[in-house]
Amino acid sequence: MRPFNDHRTLCAFFCGLICLVAVSATAVPARGLTAQDLVGLARLGGPVVSPDGQRVVYTLRETDVVGNKSHTELYVLDLKSATAAPQRLTNAPQSSSQPHWSADSTAVYFLSARSGLSQVWRISLKGGEATPVTQFPVDIESYTLSPNEDRLLFSAGVFPDCGDLLCTQKRLSDAEKSATHARTFDQLMVRHWDTWADGRRSELFGASLDAAAKPAGAVVALSMTLEGDVPSKPFGDASEYAFSPDGKAVVYAMRVAGRAEAWSTNFDVYLVPSSGGNPRNLTESNPAWDAEPRFSPDGRTLAYRAMDRAGFEADRFHFVLRNVSNSDTRVLAGTWDRSVDSYRWTRDGRALIALANEGGEHALFRIDAKSGAVTRLTAAGAGSVEGFDLASDRIVFTRTALNAPADLYTMSLAGTGLKQLTHVNDARLADVKFGDFEAFTFKGALGESVHGYVMKPWNAVAGVRYPVAYLIHGGPQGSFGNSWSYRWNPEVFAGAGYAVVFIDFHGSTGYGQAFTDSISHDWGGKPLEDLQKGLAAAEVHYPWIDGSHACALGASYGGFMINWIAGNWSDRFKCLVNHDGIFDARSMYYSTEELWFEEWEQGGPQYSAPELYERFNPSRLVNSWQTPMLVIHGEQDFRVPLEQGLSTFTALQRRGIDSKLLVFPDENHWVLKPQNSLIWHSTVLDWLDTHLKH
Repeated sequence: MRPFNDHRTLCAFFCGLICLVAVSATAVPARGLTAQDLVGLARLGGPVVSPDGQRVVYTLRETDVVGNKSHTELYVLDLKSATAAPQRLTNAPQSSSQPHWSADSTAVYFLSARSGLSQVWRISLKGGEATPVTQFPVDIESYTLSPNEDRLLFSAGVFPDCGDLLCTQKRLSDAEKSATHARTFDQLMVRHWDTWADGRRSELFGASLDAAAKPAGAVVALSMTLEGDVPSKPFGDASEYAFSPDGKAVVYAMRVAGRAEAWSTNFDVYLVPSSGGNPRNLTESNPAWDAEPRFSPDGRTLAYRAMDRAGFEADRFHFVLRNVSNSDTRVLAGTWDRSVDSYRWTRDGRALIALANEGGEHALFRIDAKSGAVTRLTAAGAGSVEGFDLASDRIVFTRTALNAPADLYTMSLAGTGLKQLTHVNDARLADVKFGDFEAFTFKGALGESVHGYVMKPWNAVAGVRYPVAYLIHGGPQGSFGNSWSYRWNPEVFAGAGYAVVFIDFHGSTGYGQAFTDSISHDWGGKPLEDLQKGLAAAEVHYPWIDGSHACALGASYGGFMINWIAGNWSDRFKCLVNHDGIFDARSMYYSTEELWFEEWEQGGPQYSAPELYERFNPSRLVNSWQTPMLVIHGEQDFRVPLEQGLSTFTALQRRGIDSKLLVFPDENHWVLKPQNSLIWHSTVLDWLDTHLKH
């Protein structure tokens, strides 16, 4: 439970009299975390430190549950004051996002749709209203500024055959007025994640700030001579492109599309003058993924993340350093068996600070730019870092844990002097008691050590055994570890009175690349064995777990595993919950969008490796199904299309198995809308209660 103040003053109204009563050490009844709590929490975004290192700006998203919407504003915190409180910087009906500091640290740029379209705005820390920086006729999706603050890089969705931005605006307006909305395609990626292709690409443009302020200001196309998206879809951002320190060059990552886009992971790093010209491919020799290029502060070295194996989206990302003057490259920390995520150069250029999964946590590491020596900066067991930025002498980062939503923290570049900077949800969670959790290991498939977590119900009593919510993560190259989640949060299940168990089975990230690789071509083999042995180990070591009353739940790959369990471990669980899970491997291949994923995981296209697709095909074992199952699916899920969920429900109903189908017409692979999240949690917990508590 969060600590309370020792002394409170309560104001009571009784019989028309107001009296003040001093109460010492008032106790507030504790309760478990609910879905309503989860949905209503403020969500803190990644920090951006000012160039002078004095302040940090970050986003804070508030949710209007009744209105079924959210709103994001910017906040600024003084880093040099030990007692400073965050100050709200923006205040408008339209959200503000993607903050970027001015070169002199006196103003903040940001994106907002205050003018009707998403544009760049600027607000001074000295006060006054925000002013528009851009007035382009299309939405700006992402942006960054040159180091000397005279040029703008931005991405926008445009039609590649348009000669200017106004052409895209007109074509979109004409399409909206058209009586028909028929679509014609001549290559794949006709839809992606939750959006149908409409002919637009995310293109990278440059402009002077003076030109950007004019509705018809001149822009320079920097990526349109190539066919592809900058940044990548569907989740790419401004980390995929950057200015050189002198502002004269731009680097960006792009996958050239064409007919192979749906089965290619060949992203390359391109260099182009910021004034325009022909992009030069710097990584043409690597057929795999090259990403997130960043110049060192002195401009002499270009860093980027690279994979080695083409077609594999979960290969190990490692660092490559390229000498700008002679184009020589070298791998940095090549023997470090972790896959690096987002990163920053330290301001002195001597090291890279990077995120990587390790042992069920997203941790910060320092990698020496010369020797490649790696040092973990955040302590094991302390939770997971979601975003960070650097000053010359410190790191500012967001950290979460299984029992803590995101707050800002700071520490030195050596990982010392940890200090919490914000407490954005303390008041909302003051009376919430979180379930205690513990990491454990056991011998899984191949006799190898496998990592997992157990969590007690919030109100656990010694000597009492509790029914189990057995959570199975997606990916499958992912992790269910010590971090906060707004979709599959173990504390919500603990708050509803359940013991929670979750396992990082073979294929999970953060335990070495060989462990991650081991799931490919073996979706229903080693992972299922790990899940079986992990639940058995938890029952042995934690007597408060009632394994005879357990329900298994999973989404995406976890949903596949629920269907696989239904046919291969059918007598183990009282109930199952399948969210966006694969039912039939054959039809999945021919209806999903990112074919590279299926082809790597299953050993090639379905027509050339049909036996591999059938080996772990859940639909093949429907005759063995007997466990009650709740099936959930989003209609806008194009990664695992709706028909997979409908097929699962059809199989259950035709077999006469207790089952229920929950469909969200306005959700994709995830459930994101506040009211839908409440319905999801209510339906899932009711299903568990019905089968485990009654």
